[in-house]
Amino acid sequence: MGTSAGWTANDIGKWDVVVAGGGPAGCTAATAAAQEGKKVLLLEATGALGGMGTSGLIPAWCPFSDGKQIIYRGLAEKVFMESKKGCPHSPPEHLDWAPINPEQLKRVYDDLVESAGVEVIFFSMVGGVRQDNGRISEVLITNKGGLGSVKADVFVDCTGDGDLCAWGGTPYEKGDARGEMQPATHCFMLSSVNTFHYSNGNRPWRSVVQQRLDMNKYKRLGDLHLCNCQVGADTVGFNSGHLWDIDGTDPRCLSNAMREGRRIAAEYRDALAEALPLAFGGAFLASTGPLMGIRETRRVSGDYKLTLDDYIARRTFDDEICRNAYPIDIHTAKAEVADALDEKVNAMERFENYKPGESHGIPYRCLIPQKLANVLAAGRCISTDRPVQASTRVMPVALAMGEAAGVAAAMSADKGGETRAIDTGRLRDRLRQR
Repeated sequence: MGTSAGWTANDIGKWDVVVAGGGPAGCTAATAAAQEGKKVLLLEATGALGGMGTSGLIPAWCPFSDGKQIIYRGLAEKVFMESKKGCPHSPPEHLDWAPINPEQLKRVYDDLVESAGVEVIFFSMVGGVRQDNGRISEVLITNKGGLGSVKADVFVDCTGDGDLCAWGGTPYEKGDARGEMQPATHCFMLSSVNTFHYSNGNRPWRSVVQQRLDMNKYKRLGDLHLCNCQVGADTVGFNSGHLWDIDGTDPRCLSNAMREGRRIAAEYRDALAEALPLAFGGAFLASTGPLMGIRETRRVSGDYKLTLDDYIARRTFDDEICRNAYPIDIHTAKAEVADALDEKVNAMERFENYKPGESHGIPYRCLIPQKLANVLAAGRCISTDRPVQASTRVMPVALAMGEAAGVAAAMSADKGGETRAIDTGRLRDRLRQR
């Protein structure tokens, strides 16, 4: 028998900042911290950066504008503009719902972090933390090198699920009062689509499919959630289908969801081919996402909780680190499926929508988890109530939050890792400069 080999922190050295999770928030957090002169390690569980926009196959960016101008700037704007070069049919002035070429976007993120000097280690799962007196001293990881740990002055939790914060003792909330969370979606791509008939065909898709098909034949399609856009010459990406009762922090639940998601994707292909044969009659199910599209799990409790009242008031904060204008987008609950089919439920019209030019601030305090001194969070797990999480969970604002967290982490590293010790006025000045 051979001997086991563990990968220890001594093998890779000590870091100023370690970022867990290489989705949009993690990429900009790591990049910003490195650009601020810190030694940064980015840990990613898969083999590609970008999270839902790449491995998750989300086919389009949520709006980058407030209806008048782009509001997610800095690294967010850079990533967005570079990603658009992979979709030549999307004009440069197209700011809202721009399509995503996932292979182009993977390279955009690779180039971003590499140019900043970030070290990225793929296929590395975080599996726990060591916490001493309110400080995380080590993050436990596993990869092909075995089990090991990584040390840093500051950790940034960009896992989406708030894993480091929860394991470090920060309280959190999940779902609504009953614990129900938004449904998940397994995104997919269809190729060999006749894009002439796709572009000039019947809209809205949901009504057309429902009217033309016997839906008893397609029982997996639920409420006919059917968002889609063209992402290539003959390829259409689908953020379509809903899976209810999915907990993204439960590995068995996620495993079952992946199997069912693949079946839903195949059923959508068949349904679209039958209902819209000119566009989809020859369509081929080219890919399903290696990642499940999870909209909601933990919301960590931070030094401030952003609330629905803040959102409705378009509130500004003395310590805000970015603005956000995305609608409150709570997808169909399990009990609402029938109403959704009757088009009585519109996920993006449950609450008052902003007028062009309106937005709200996100304070730095939402990124600081309670009970932890040297940890920041960025992405969909930050400290909000449930309605606001349905707005702040999307990729453009995650990019902006990540950059702010990275700059703040770099400043905190100069303060012994204390995230509450930095001057938020100086942080805001630096973000404006960036």
